[in-house]
Amino acid sequence: MISKADNTPTLDVEHELLSTGAITVGGLDEVGRGAWAGPVMMGVVVVTLQTPQPPKGVRDSKLVAPAKRISLVPAIEQWAADFALGSATPAECDEFGMTKALGLAAVRALLGLKELPDVVLLDGPVNLVAASELGHLVVRNEVKADLRCGSVAAASILAKVARDHLMEEMDEVYPGYDFSGNKGYHSASHVEGLDRFGLSDIHRLSWSFAEGRERRNEPHSG
Repeated sequence: MISKADNTPTLDVEHELLSTGAITVGGLDEVGRGAWAGPVMMGVVVVTLQTPQPPKGVRDSKLVAPAKRISLVPAIEQWAADFALGSATPAECDEFGMTKALGLAAVRALLGLKELPDVVLLDGPVNLVAASELGHLVVRNEVKADLRCGSVAAASILAKVARDHLMEEMDEVYPGYDFSGNKGYHSASHVEGLDRFGLSDIHRLSWSFAEGRERRNEPHSG
């Protein structure tokens, strides 16, 4: 549940799953689903019965200020039993659609762990069933897991900080879109960049960038 006192996610759901015989639970969360440019990224944070409650300040990444998110990363990495990141490229988002791209990012994150968790905890439409590399994996979909579950909230922070850093680097490779400011999402500066330069190599061609706006297809190599 969420603590009524300070709206803090807990490990209550994770402990419920661990009490049924699971040894490890991996909380998954994504960032970048609604972006116009850049990858979709998935974070996974593993906890056990010995894992204490999340570090102070851990929330769904959307509820945490950017500087605070960055400061929480070392605490989360030290606190978690294990953690990893995975992503799907803009081209994969275009080719496979968002639901499958999220699944690819999730599989890559899970395969980056030292060992696969006994249970995967998430709240989004992520399809892991077809991932033969994962074998038989128990998946628990929990409503508002990013708000309620400490492992999922922590995963969202790791993924958000990593993706934001990547988009800041992409601002140097593809100048003119203000990726360091908008992180690939809709903004006035992003629309202005599209008007001036067209689509870059890291834009998602399948996304409708702006209502009523004709998308330009000239690549911008930066």
